Amino acid sequence: ACQDKTYAFDRARSFAVYEGALVQAILLLKFEQIEPLGRWFAECLAELVKGQVDGLEADVVVPVPLHRQRERERGYNQAALISKPLAKRLRLPHKAVLLMRTRARPDKRILSLEERWESVRGAFATRPGSQVDNLRVLLVDDVFTTGATLDACARALREAGAKSVFGLTIARAVRNPLPDSSAW
Repeated sequence: ACQDKTYAFDRARSFAVYEGALVQAILLLKFEQIEPLGRWFAECLAELVKGQVDGLEADVVVPVPLHRQRERERGYNQAALISKPLAKRLRLPHKAVLLMRTRARPDKRILSLEERWESVRGAFATRPGSQVDNLRVLLVDDVFTTGATLDACARALREAGAKSVFGLTIARAVRNPLPDSSAW
């Protein structure tokens, strides 16, 4: 049912399928703050962006935010460990403060597909005073599972006036296989 949804983001691309050694690398970044992995993932995504025939026009790079309580517990946001070096590589401003998570979420590993969508509905907003009008946003996260998180972030950005939102993730869950390169 989720695959029939119309997403609020324009496009989303992933470096690879979420399997094998990549799963372990993402978990190390997510839970152990292995920053060199974040930089390596940023290089992979930069090459993905630069390799697109029609290009990818963006004004800012924004990580998917964690809820402030989760970020306090962890001490960092794993998406920002990727998005910050990616922004530098692409010579774009990094705007981690543009978007915020307004409510915590349950453990996504135990949620069904529909529960994932429900858990993020309305869970993101732009920060008061943020300048979003006509921005072309490159939104970065670690894994694309159902698209619910990128969709919820894109909805908040669009409601605030963003011109476009392009999602980039390191990996895509196998149940959402990568499109062939001609679909970009």
